[in-house]
Amino acid sequence: MDIQQFREFGKAAVDYIADYFETIRDRPVLPSVQPGYLGELLPREPPQSGESWQDVLQDVDRIIMPGLTHWHSPNFHAYYPTAHSFSCSRWRNDECRIRIHDLVQVASPAYTELEVAMMNWLGKLLHLPDEFLNCSEGPGGGVIQGSASEVTFVELTEADIKGKLVAYSSDQSNSSVEKAGLLGSMPMRLLPSDKQGRLTAATLIEAIEKDKSQGLIPCYVVANLGTTPTCAFDDLSELGPVCNRENIWLHVDAAYAGTAFVCPEYRHLMKGVEYSDSFNFNPHKWMLVNFDCSAMWVKDAKYLVEAFNVERIYLKDNHKGLAPEYRHWQISLGRRFRALKLWFVLRIYGVEGIQKHVRHQISLAQYFEKLVKSDKRFQLCTSSMGLVCFRLKGEGQPYTSTP
Repeated sequence: MDIQQFREFGKAAVDYIADYFETIRDRPVLPSVQPGYLGELLPREPPQSGESWQDVLQDVDRIIMPGLTHWHSPNFHAYYPTAHSFSCSRWRNDECRIRIHDLVQVASPAYTELEVAMMNWLGKLLHLPDEFLNCSEGPGGGVIQGSASEVTFVELTEADIKGKLVAYSSDQSNSSVEKAGLLGSMPMRLLPSDKQGRLTAATLIEAIEKDKSQGLIPCYVVANLGTTPTCAFDDLSELGPVCNRENIWLHVDAAYAGTAFVCPEYRHLMKGVEYSDSFNFNPHKWMLVNFDCSAMWVKDAKYLVEAFNVERIYLKDNHKGLAPEYRHWQISLGRRFRALKLWFVLRIYGVEGIQKHVRHQISLAQYFEKLVKSDKRFQLCTSSMGLVCFRLKGEGQPYTSTP
């Protein structure tokens, strides 16, 4: 593909995406294909000769589209909202095309410096404690990871992975929390939640004391601000002092609901966040940033650096200490320019635009809640933020709806 073909392909791809979103409301949300359908439509061997981009684009519509579930459809009400905006999509394309790798700071300074600035912007937008910000001149700071699953595992540092250590979270936590314990070779106790779906201090203290009596060492707690099943909020002002007193690392998972903290009226739900050692939310879930973009802050980055620091002569440069070396804050060495799409969303929408988006989504959920309550066939189970859980009265399984 030469430059001229690339121009034509790029324009056609943009038109295709625009046409897709114009017609998405009329598309069936769920695919009607049977498992294995793609194997019947594709050759069993790769093509010997290259094909035209026109043929490939036609096959996207003919072969790929029929097998997709359309998460962006206004008729999709499962799991969580998949953030999307045209301002982000445009620069997501450029992120993919400008493939400069960020191995070390000198390799592409803009990668690191824009990410530092964006994590400061984002932290201030949520009103996180200053200790978490890169601009605080302390040991803390923020970094963009791929997902909350990565973040939860990254916080289990190398020094923690010992035979007697044990971690805790609510039985309402995302599956990635339990998986982090498996990957980190550490038992992850999923403690029972109360009737509101929250992990209480009393339950946590009981588990800690029991494990300590058996010679185990409690070291890690994952608190939830917006659980996956019902969007329940653990009380950090209760859990935090327990963790601090016991010298336990407290990580806050606000993957979905964290975006709501851009609105002052919801920040009371993060009361006690100053007790935490790390905090995470996913702009790619509710904040109009396309997947993947998971924001993580730590009060003291030295623990990450100590866990992931592997130096080689080819990674040395003369800028050590002048900017965060993000390769030490994550599992992989290379990283994408995720901060670029975050920058454009924050600039184009602004704080007011993002607040308007969140409030509108919550108002839709509240309206839907009223509809459920007014219909005698249904029973409302829980309603929090944009998540409404309801069920048919009598025998049946609960349904969830996320506007």
